[in-house]
Amino acid sequence: MSVAERAALPFIIDLPAGFQLVEGRAAPGAQVYSARKAGKTYLMIYAGPTSQFPIYDGDHVTVGSRVSVVTTEGQRRIAMEHLFQRATEPAEIHVWVMAQDGADRDEAERIAQTVDPK
Repeated sequence: MSVAERAALPFIIDLPAGFQLVEGRAAPGAQVYSARKAGKTYLMIYAGPTSQFPIYDGDHVTVGSRVSVVTTEGQRRIAMEHLFQRATEPAEIHVWVMAQDGADRDEAERIAQTVDPK
């Protein structure tokens, strides 16, 4: 994705070296993006009128304009997805972790935490 394309996104994201943001196919009026590294999808981002939030089961935690679904594994809490609802288009920005275990999931969770609406 070019610098101009990234600048036009309705959100910001901090991608570590080696990651790329790839636009996928979505319904009319919506966009879907994946954050990938070496061909593996770490997280997804939906920007459109109505997301399918929540995907995961867990506690709903609200901080500012973000609602997160947090799961517990042993002594650890993991933010598996986030939803931003806005008065402007796109009405919803939904971020969810795709990497399911180990260091990949930890990295996906860290990246997901950097997403914020513009």
